[in-house]
Amino acid sequence: MRYTPDDIRSFVLHRDDAVLVLNKPAGLAVHAAHKIEHHLGQYMDDLAFDLAEAPRLAHRLDRDTAGCLVMGRTAEAATRLGKLFAGGWVEKTYWAVSEGVPEEPEGSIDHPLLKIQIPGSWNMLAHPDGRPAHTDYRVLGTDGRGRAWLELKPRTGRTHQLRVHCAAIGCPLLGEPYYGPERIPPGNLHLLARTIAFRLDREGPALSVTAPPPAHMMEALLACGWEDETFR
Repeated sequence: MRYTPDDIRSFVLHRDDAVLVLNKPAGLAVHAAHKIEHHLGQYMDDLAFDLAEAPRLAHRLDRDTAGCLVMGRTAEAATRLGKLFAGGWVEKTYWAVSEGVPEEPEGSIDHPLLKIQIPGSWNMLAHPDGRPAHTDYRVLGTDGRGRAWLELKPRTGRTHQLRVHCAAIGCPLLGEPYYGPERIPPGNLHLLARTIAFRLDREGPALSVTAPPPAHMMEALLACGWEDETFR
């Protein structure tokens, strides 16, 4: 789906002199890649607003993940944000709906992740030879039919970490095209970058931004006990 300048600006959740947080739609890649022609980079000039320069990404989200995406509105802000993300100084909270309910209502997933080549592409694999990866989870609700509404807090930032970790404990995400029991077409992943929180300056104010659930996750979340936008 292509967006107009007004469309893309309507996705802004927060804007100040240094930081912009976008509610990235599921299905929109953040940058160009193999076989990806439509991406967020094509809209950066529309997000400059009153500045002469376009914002710069401070981190990335998977194409099919919706929610909070942080950008620096200046080169200096982008550099500082990048260091915060790299140093683990940004608190990230995700919501997901899984096919399967974890055995424990909360816990930690500690599986190293390894990138492997597959015919024509690549995948991430939970493997002892991989890079350390750690995710905390909490079950927020269930639908009584084998699905769970999960709060996920990644403590590391590996590619596809949440998706692989959930699959590794027998709870692949609803709509998962690559790490579920079978390969399905992408486009319905139930994963939301719900809240992002950080302090740009050590002495400055804390910033916390929350994204609403996207339309394609509403039915499953409601079935699992989510009620409305009175944020939990």
